[in-house]
Amino acid sequence: MFREMRRNRQALSTPETLDILKNGTSGTLAVLGDDGYPYAVPMSYVNTENAIFFHCAGSGHKLDAVRNYEKASFCVVAQDVIVPEKYTTHFRSAIAFGRMRILEDSQKKREALLMLAEKYNPGHADAHHAEIEPALARTTILCLDIEHLTGKQAIELVRMREGK
Repeated sequence: MFREMRRNRQALSTPETLDILKNGTSGTLAVLGDDGYPYAVPMSYVNTENAIFFHCAGSGHKLDAVRNYEKASFCVVAQDVIVPEKYTTHFRSAIAFGRMRILEDSQKKREALLMLAEKYNPGHADAHHAEIEPALARTTILCLDIEHLTGKQAIELVRMREGK
């Protein structure tokens, strides 16, 4: 169903790819937008091993797209060092593919919001609860259930790792 990576020597292991997702601060969510045009939007997120969570407004292009077509991808770039003299970049990135859904259950929404709050403002659990509870009913949480995950790095980084 999902393509094999063409340059599989550059593939990152699953733990390395999950590490990129864990440590990234933003990524680009790609959905099928209006009239079949791709719609890609930068998003803050938090992830577990099997899912990625986003919060968003209760209406808009992204939400309409998710309601119309559940398949999506999410890309996080962990490193992108330009090497001008070599006409390349030393990059590391992760892409998750899966199906989007809107969380309706208040407890699951709360859990996702607490994970988001802890990621971006760690160590302030009391403040998280105080901020989340009044906004919970009007907050939309999207979940990308991961079906396929890939990580890739520049061939130069592979060569450095191999000592070549």
